[in-house]
Amino acid sequence: MDAPAGSVMDCPSILVVDDDGEILVLVAKFLRGHGFRVHTARNGVEMTEALGRTPVDLVVLDLMLPGTNGLDLCRDLRRTSSVPVVMLTAKGDDIDRIIGLEVGADDYLPKPFNPRELLARVNAVLRRSRGQAAPAGRAGRGFIFDGWRVDTLKRELSNPSGVVVDLSTGEYDLLVAFLEAPQRVLSRDFLLDAARNRIAEAFDRTIDVQVSRLRRKIGGPLDLIKTVRGAGYMFTSDVARF
Repeated sequence: MDAPAGSVMDCPSILVVDDDGEILVLVAKFLRGHGFRVHTARNGVEMTEALGRTPVDLVVLDLMLPGTNGLDLCRDLRRTSSVPVVMLTAKGDDIDRIIGLEVGADDYLPKPFNPRELLARVNAVLRRSRGQAAPAGRAGRGFIFDGWRVDTLKRELSNPSGVVVDLSTGEYDLLVAFLEAPQRVLSRDFLLDAARNRIAEAFDRTIDVQVSRLRRKIGGPLDLIKTVRGAGYMFTSDVARF
């Protein structure tokens, strides 16, 4: 059921997980028509089997699945993998969207959706996960703060013991935005733009959720990411480049 073989960079591989057969066929056909290799699964068991057979570059995961739901599947996946996840949620259900981000999804799209919007989100998440050329003026290959290291070539965060800490693409982009402007108050709008997230909706808590998740992963005796009431957030540690 895959498109003709090609390199991963030229022909990214995507796993689409949805129990709605019609949506599964339409989405798979649409993505294949735009140059992706597509694998499909209808539930958590098939998803696990598919991931065991072949590595993928991104997972499109429906929230409402028979058996284990999408939230639990995403949470389980995050324990062993940093593969990007775009979650499909019920239209207008903000709580599920927020929980989806909290358990590790990189983006979400409410049903019903325009396939072209799904394509745009998939491409955006893939660009973030692969990294982009460093902008002019960004020196070195990484950052050091309080014993932590961020390697921007490998897109890896290592704790003071040298253990790599898994970050979603959204968490990584947010952390780099903080490290590039330490001890400065950054507004939510700035962080949305700097982390290359989608345009915020009126009730969108994307940045608040991402900051909360990032705090848990780099937590310690110091509050490295300080909330500045009414203004945004500030990264409080000294940052060095290497």
